[in-house]
Amino acid sequence: MSKPITKAVILARGLGTRMQKSDGAELDPETARIAQQGLKALIQVAGRPFLDYGLQNLLDAGFTEICLIVPPGETPFKSYYSEVGQRLAGKASICFAVQELPRGTSDALAPAEDFAGKEGIVMVNADNIYSTEDLAALRTADDGCWVVGYTKDALTVRGNLAVEKVARMACVQMDAAMNLERIVEKPPRPEDYAVNGVVYVSMNLFRFSPIVFEACRKIEPHPVRGEYEITSTVQYIIDHKLDSYRVHVASGTVLDLSARADISSVRERLGSRKLTF
Repeated sequence: MSKPITKAVILARGLGTRMQKSDGAELDPETARIAQQGLKALIQVAGRPFLDYGLQNLLDAGFTEICLIVPPGETPFKSYYSEVGQRLAGKASICFAVQELPRGTSDALAPAEDFAGKEGIVMVNADNIYSTEDLAALRTADDGCWVVGYTKDALTVRGNLAVEKVARMACVQMDAAMNLERIVEKPPRPEDYAVNGVVYVSMNLFRFSPIVFEACRKIEPHPVRGEYEITSTVQYIIDHKLDSYRVHVASGTVLDLSARADISSVRERLGSRKLTF
């Protein structure tokens, strides 16, 4: 039996450009101020930053070492989570790794190489809250690499994502044994990648072995978006047979906070949630 991992990396470097755009959602002045700066993770939910709830789920899933990917310099985000780290002392640790420029998810993961060392890690987005059960499943999974695949209903019925948003997400293509073959970004016909009639999509919830950092250095930026994307890194690993990837079908859901229109649904879902730190 493999040894459960303890390390998680949270990608929190993004500019939050979608959050900065007005989409008709009515916000109170303080929330509007934070949204205008693109600080999605610091949007207040029942008096606490949104990311606190995602961090709580990581802690509840058994992760005890957390690395936050941040921009250079001192920021309100870094100051706040430095203080959270002090509150968690003896139970869990928080450290930071710097992504100099926002050049994509693969480039964001790369600075966590020293944090990971020779151990496996789980990677999450700061603007998504993943279920404790799916996080725990990745933490205790067999050795190797994993991606979580979500059905439309998991995200739209149990979560807060719109159907049209899910339809634009990357599809997870796998074989009959649930081995990952490809993650296909924004395919025009998602149904072409169905498994037994079901389409699975990725929400950037991965378990990686240390080989991921070598692959991060090998890939080229996306020819259109110009970013170093984690899906390209995963595909590089599969194509060059550096490691194997399996698909964990999600049992839980995801709460998404990428735009202003998401704020009200997130607050409704999390308003009664109690935190332990």
